[in-house]
Amino acid sequence: MSDILVVYYSQANGNTRRIAEQIHQIHGYDILEIETLKPYTGSYNEIVKRGQWEVDHKYEPELKPINFNLSQYSTIILGTPTWWYTMAPAMLSFIKSYDWTGKTIIPFQTHGGWPGHVIDDIKDICKGATFKKENAIQFDSNGGNILITYEKEIQEWINQLF
Repeated sequence: MSDILVVYYSQANGNTRRIAEQIHQIHGYDILEIETLKPYTGSYNEIVKRGQWEVDHKYEPELKPINFNLSQYSTIILGTPTWWYTMAPAMLSFIKSYDWTGKTIIPFQTHGGWPGHVIDDIKDICKGATFKKENAIQFDSNGGNILITYEKEIQEWINQLF
């Protein structure tokens, strides 16, 4: 077991999952996918509309139980899609559930061209943590899975994590 954990939430086309799994495959770090207890259903546009409401109301969806003890990890790589200029509500639920004092956090976000203030929002909530090597990875702006950030840049970032 590593003392580094990759934690991510992914929706729609799985763009955040794609990056988290690349990190896991290259470094072999433990990996955890956050899942909402009640899955998002409907068309992409319906999910986007619900997501906007949730962000506007600072909604924190209930999450499925996780089987990881975060106290065993010194470094957490947090990955979230950007929802209306901030993190996905599922990630908000997750990070508000833990004490981040003394942890090192490497946050990354996936976005469709509007990175917003995701990383700053994570930093505001995760008091007591040290942050490093944050990254914003862009995919197409139509909710698709076409990578805009150069793959080479992503690989360099992943290779330089540790």
